[in-house]
Amino acid sequence: MPFPRAIDHLNLSKPELIEHAIKKGEGFLSEVGSLMVSTKKYTGRSPESKFMVCSDDIAAQIWWSENNHRYESNFAQTLYEDVEKYLKEEPCYVIDARVGARPEQSLKVRVICERAWHALFAKTMFLPSDPHDEKIDFTIFHAPGFFANKEIHKTSSEAAVVTDILNNRVVICGTEYAGEIKKSMFGVLNFLLPQRGILGMHCAASSKKDEDVALFFGLSGTGKTALSANIDRSLIGDDEHAWDDLGIFNYEAGCYAKVIKLSPDDEPLIFQAINNFGVILENVTFNKESRAPNYFDNSITENTRASYDLSFIKNSKKDGTGPHPKNVILLTCDAFSILPPIAKLDHGSAVYHFLSGYTAKVSGTELGISKPKAVFSPCYGAPFMPLKPLVYANLFLKKLKKHNPNCFLLNTGWTAGPFGIGKRIPIKISRILLEIALNGNLDNEDFYLEERFKFLVPKMVSGIDADIFFPKKTWADEQAYDAQAKELAILFHENMKPYFPYLTDEILSKAPNI
Repeated sequence: MPFPRAIDHLNLSKPELIEHAIKKGEGFLSEVGSLMVSTKKYTGRSPESKFMVCSDDIAAQIWWSENNHRYESNFAQTLYEDVEKYLKEEPCYVIDARVGARPEQSLKVRVICERAWHALFAKTMFLPSDPHDEKIDFTIFHAPGFFANKEIHKTSSEAAVVTDILNNRVVICGTEYAGEIKKSMFGVLNFLLPQRGILGMHCAASSKKDEDVALFFGLSGTGKTALSANIDRSLIGDDEHAWDDLGIFNYEAGCYAKVIKLSPDDEPLIFQAINNFGVILENVTFNKESRAPNYFDNSITENTRASYDLSFIKNSKKDGTGPHPKNVILLTCDAFSILPPIAKLDHGSAVYHFLSGYTAKVSGTELGISKPKAVFSPCYGAPFMPLKPLVYANLFLKKLKKHNPNCFLLNTGWTAGPFGIGKRIPIKISRILLEIALNGNLDNEDFYLEERFKFLVPKMVSGIDADIFFPKKTWADEQAYDAQAKELAILFHENMKPYFPYLTDEILSKAPNI
C-alpha cells in the first residue's frame, strides 16, 4: 500500500536520520555517539492497546486473548483514515525494508513515520530491501503524536496498535515506544508462516562454524540476549526467528536489548555493541555534563533498551540463517528457587515447557510486585503469537521429532531460597552449564530423575558446587521447599488445564506431580 501523496524523506541514510532527529529535538548524542531518546509515557508494550481486525476469514484462527483484542473493520477503517490524514499534514519519513532473512519467506515492508528516530529504528531493526522491488507487502503507519479517541475509535486508550491482515497494514498511534514497530511485524509473520508449515519463534539463535545451531527461548529477564551473545559462537539473532524445511532464519537485521544494569564484565559483547555511532538508547539516563549513559538507573523504567545493528556483535552471522538446530534451550528465571540450574528434556517435556512458557517476575521488574509471581506465556511469546498456542506447539513437536535436537531447561533464577532469601544464580555459572550442554559434554555426567518435575538433572558438574543441582539441599528449611515446590507444580497444572483435552500422553505424562 503506497503512501497516498508525495514522500518527503524517502529511505534516508542513518546519519541523515540522526541529523534530522537532533534538529527536531527528538534526541541527542551521548558521549559515544548513540542517539538518546525518551518514549515518554509508554516505556514498554501496551497489551491492552493491541488489536487485530476481526473478519469472517480469520476470526476462527485467532487466539483472542488479553494480547489480541477483537477490532471491528469499520472502526479500523476510521482510525486508519484519521491517522492517514494526520500524517499527510507534516513531512514524513519512509523506510522500505524487508522482514525475514529467507527471501522466499520474507515480506517487503514500508514504514511511514512521523519521527526521524523511529525511522532510524525501523532501518536498524529490519533488513534492507531490494531498491528495484516496487512491490509492498505490508505498510506500517506510525503516528505517536496522534491520540486515538476512545469514543470514536473504540480503543482502550489514546494508544492503539491495530493489525489488519486483510488490508496488509498496521496502524500504530499514541505511543512512542519503538518496540511496537518490530513486534507488529513479528506478529504478522507468526500469523502467515505457520500456514506454510513454518514455525515462528520468540527465541535467540547462535551457531558454531556455520553449524551446531542453538535456539534460546525465553521471556524478558531470563538471559536470552545475554547468553546467546557468546564470543565463541556466531549470533544469528537475539529475538525473532522461524524454523522451515531448510533450517532457521532471522526475521531482523538488528538487536533490541534490555540494558538495565548492563556491565562490561557480565555482558561484554553487548556492552561493546551499544557503544557505537548509530545506536539508539531508549529511556537511559545520563550525566548532563559528559553525556555518559547510566545503565544502572531505573528511575524512568526497568525496560531501558538499546537498538543496534546485529553486525555490531562480534562474530554475528551476516546472512541471518542456519541449518536445523542441534540444541534447544528453554530459559526460565525461577525466582521461587525450585527448579535446578539445568535439566535435560525429552520431546514430551520440551513441548510441555514450551507450551507453559514459565518464568517469574520479581520486585523491581514490575510495579506492584513485592514477592515472586509466576508468569506463563505460551510458546514463550504469547503477545506475538496471534494463532492458538497449540498450532505452534504441534509444529514445535513435529520439528523436534524430525530433527531430534538436544533439549535443555536452563534456570537463571534463584538458588538457596526464593527471592528475598536466596541469591540469583551467577551468570558465570549459567554460561559454564550452557557451554557444557552445547558441546555435548553434559552427557558424560550422571543424572537423577527429579520426581516432581520429571526431568533429568546432573548430579554434579566439575567446578560447580554439587548442592546447586539439588535445590532442596540449598534451602535452610526443607519442609518450606516441599511446600513451595508443590505450590509451583499446582500453578503449572492450573495453567495447562485448558490444553489437557488436546495433548497426547507423551506430553501429558510430563506434567509435574502435585
